[in-house]
Amino acid sequence: MEKEQLGQSNLQVCRVGLGTWAMGGWMWGGADEKEAVAAIRYALDIGINLVDTAPVYGFGISETIVGRAVKESGRREHTILATKAGLEWDGEERIWRNASSKRLEKELEDSLRRLQTDYIDLYQIHWPDPETPIDETAETLNRFYEEGKIRAIGVSNFDADQMETWLKAAPLHSNQPCLNLFQDALKDTVFPYCDQNQIGTLTWGTLAHGLLTGKFDESSSFPPDDLRHHHPMFQKKRFQQYLTAVSKLKDMAREKGKTVLQLSIRWVLDQPGVTSALWGARRPEQLKELKGVFGWKLSAADLKQIDSIVRTAVTDPLLQESLQGPPAKSTVKR
Repeated sequence: MEKEQLGQSNLQVCRVGLGTWAMGGWMWGGADEKEAVAAIRYALDIGINLVDTAPVYGFGISETIVGRAVKESGRREHTILATKAGLEWDGEERIWRNASSKRLEKELEDSLRRLQTDYIDLYQIHWPDPETPIDETAETLNRFYEEGKIRAIGVSNFDADQMETWLKAAPLHSNQPCLNLFQDALKDTVFPYCDQNQIGTLTWGTLAHGLLTGKFDESSSFPPDDLRHHHPMFQKKRFQQYLTAVSKLKDMAREKGKTVLQLSIRWVLDQPGVTSALWGARRPEQLKELKGVFGWKLSAADLKQIDSIVRTAVTDPLLQESLQGPPAKSTVKR
């Protein structure tokens, strides 16, 4: 397993980490704890040392599953647990941003309890909170860091200006932006900034909510409690465009003796400024193709071919700006 230092932290993370959003069940059609625990145990067995989760993933369910699996594995000291904070909720329909110091203090204690640990390796702010000054949030995480409750400080979905403001108040070891070969706008903005400022990156959405696994076709459908039921990438004409691109990418991957999933993850890993790509899974068999991601790289000609395939097939792409995330607290109806 390839590893890299995460920014200026002391963490050596594998270049593919395990994402556990779907394990929480919420927005993914329900949870299967037994399968999820087995997937985490399998990931640790094959060399993945980074497991990324968040309280909002199933409102504590994902963190609880991760905590159980890591404890049962006996590998806590060799596992980098990454979780997040800065969101608050009142039921599944009302979720808002809250990165105030008071909220973060509560979330940290809740996460430590669910993860069955006395420290968190990487603690990240899930989304920037426009109603809490960044320096308040940054100083709070820096206090956790100095107290030894967390080993590294991270953010998620922050742009360059927000990171610049953060760095005036506290260290920053990583950012977690969205990146896949269908949604690549940030590779020319956020990733260069991180690269220039020695800030590590973990990518979310690496497989475009499963589109880049190559498992879907025109007949694929999703239940109402699955986010893809209403996600813009999976709607009618646009969905067909993405499927056309995936079909052509499959042909390209096959010529290299690879799958479209392996090609897609390799594409992310080969982008400048990327430290680790998160691979979302909730069953062990979904990780079987990991080995084929390593030991090769895409050439400049390969990257140009991939870009041509995507630009030609997807004439109505989902713009990066549409990734809004949860609303600010003041806009939530009570």
